[in-house]
Amino acid sequence: MEDAQLAAMLVRRCVAGDAAAWEELVQRYNRRIYNICYRFAGSADDAQDLTQEVFIKMYRTLKSYDLERGAFMTWVTTITRNLLVDHFRKTKQDRMTDSLDTAPSEQEDAMPLSDRIPDHGPSPDAHSQSREVGETVQRALQKLSPDLREAVILRDLNDLDYREIATVLKVPEGTVKSRINRGRAELARLLQRTYKQVM
Repeated sequence: MEDAQLAAMLVRRCVAGDAAAWEELVQRYNRRIYNICYRFAGSADDAQDLTQEVFIKMYRTLKSYDLERGAFMTWVTTITRNLLVDHFRKTKQDRMTDSLDTAPSEQEDAMPLSDRIPDHGPSPDAHSQSREVGETVQRALQKLSPDLREAVILRDLNDLDYREIATVLKVPEGTVKSRINRGRAELARLLQRTYKQVM
């Protein structure tokens, strides 16, 4: 069964009150939603909280999902993005009113959920290098403007196509492509500067 059909079937079962279908939806989409939240927020704790908020909002609005209007993942990503925008505005406002910034060490110490899951693959040394690269990319992502950051995350880390991203961000496809190109270029520049400092 295709992903879209399976998602539509699970949504119908959820709306009918099937708790097992809701659990399956959460299991299928939890990691992807968490990754979007983590990449955007830069903090594992914030990402966990935001992911829970996304699922609460999803559950409350499940009846409004319409298969004819787009893929389930696009709908979920739109909910996630809207919540992240609200969170960004609120935290920005909080920082302006409280004049308190998150300590840099909190962001640097944040470990994504994917890194806490036991890895039976490559050697610990390879895993350590991979994690260092991931953390470096994460820090560079945090330096991008929110518009560029979300476009790069949705395209390169969540594999959404341009049309889906345009739907999620509510901007033309040309704007999406421009933001992705600018975001990638800026990210590359930041990473290049980081690696020059290390060498």
